[in-house]
Amino acid sequence: MKSRAFGNTDLTVTPFGLGLAALGRPGYINLGHAADLDQDYSIKEMQARAFKVLDTAWEAGIRYFDAARSYGRAEEFLGNWLRARNISSTEVTIGSKWGYTYTADWQVDADVHEVKEHSLAVLQRQIKETRANLGDYLDLYQIHSATQASGVLENQAVLLALACLRDAGLKIGLSLSGEGQAATLVQALEIEFDGRPLFASVQATWNLLERSAGETLAAAHDAGLGVIVKEAVANGRLTPRNQRPEFAKKRAVLTEIAQELDTTIDALALAAVLAQPWVDVVLSGVATTEHLASNLKALDINWNAELEDRLSGLVETPKEYWGIRSELDWN
Repeated sequence: MKSRAFGNTDLTVTPFGLGLAALGRPGYINLGHAADLDQDYSIKEMQARAFKVLDTAWEAGIRYFDAARSYGRAEEFLGNWLRARNISSTEVTIGSKWGYTYTADWQVDADVHEVKEHSLAVLQRQIKETRANLGDYLDLYQIHSATQASGVLENQAVLLALACLRDAGLKIGLSLSGEGQAATLVQALEIEFDGRPLFASVQATWNLLERSAGETLAAAHDAGLGVIVKEAVANGRLTPRNQRPEFAKKRAVLTEIAQELDTTIDALALAAVLAQPWVDVVLSGVATTEHLASNLKALDINWNAELEDRLSGLVETPKEYWGIRSELDWN
C-alpha cells in the first residue's frame, strides 16, 4: 500500500487508515460490536485485541491511525502500541480529535456514553490529555463532529487557540457529522489566521447510502485539504450484519454484486469510497482482524461506471440516513 501526500500538508497517508472508535471502549454503535468483543470488556483484553488489530493493519501497510478523546482508552492503547513496537514518529501519521468527553466509565449500558462540548476549556484540557497519550506521534488534531449548531466555528477563542497549535507545528482539522456536513465545511473553508487557512484536513461521512457532502468534499480537496472518509460501511449497515427487513432489497443488490466479484459487501462499500478522486484516506473501523481482512479486499475491486450505476439506487436522503444512525443501539 503506497503512501501519498495528504492535501497541502507535509504529512503522508495511505489509502486505508484504521479508526479506533470500536477498539478503545466496550460500548459502540456498530452492528454486532458485542459479538466482536466476545463480551470480554476487561481493559487488559481490550488492549490486547487492539494490539492484534493494529499489528495486522501495520503488516497490511496501513500507516494512518485515527483516535479521539471520546474513544475510551483508544489514544492510550495506540500510544502504548506505537512505543511497544518501536515505531518511529516518521513512519506513521497519527490523528486524534477533541470536543467529546468519554463518560461511560467502561460500561456498555451507560446512560450517557459521551458529552459534546466545543469550549476553550475542553480544548485546553484535552490537548494535554492527548499529548500525554501520544506525545510526539500526534500529527493532526481535529474538532470532533463540528456542526454549525455547536458554534465552534464562530468561537474566536477556540479558533485562536487552534491557530496557535497550528503555528507550533500541529496540523488542524475538523470532522463532520449530521445532515449539515456540507454547510459546515463551507463555513470552515473560509476561516483563516495570518492569511492562511486554519484547517488542513476534513473528515466526513460519505458512503453508498449518504453521499450528500461529496461535491463539497471535492471542493475542499481542490482547495488543498486532506480528505478522510469515515463510516464507509455505515456503522455496519453496509455489511452482512444488517438483516433489517426494510433493508432487504438493498442488501440483495449488494449481495448479488459482491458474489459476482467474489468479494464481500463491506469491501464493495469501501471500494466505492476509494474510487472517489477526492478521497485521501478511507477509515476501516473494525474491531477484529477478520473484518479488517475483509475490508482490505476493496483494494482488489476495479470500480467502474457499471458498478456505480447498479449501486446508485442505495442512496438515502440525509434526513433518513442520520435519523437511522441516531437510533442505532450502543452494544
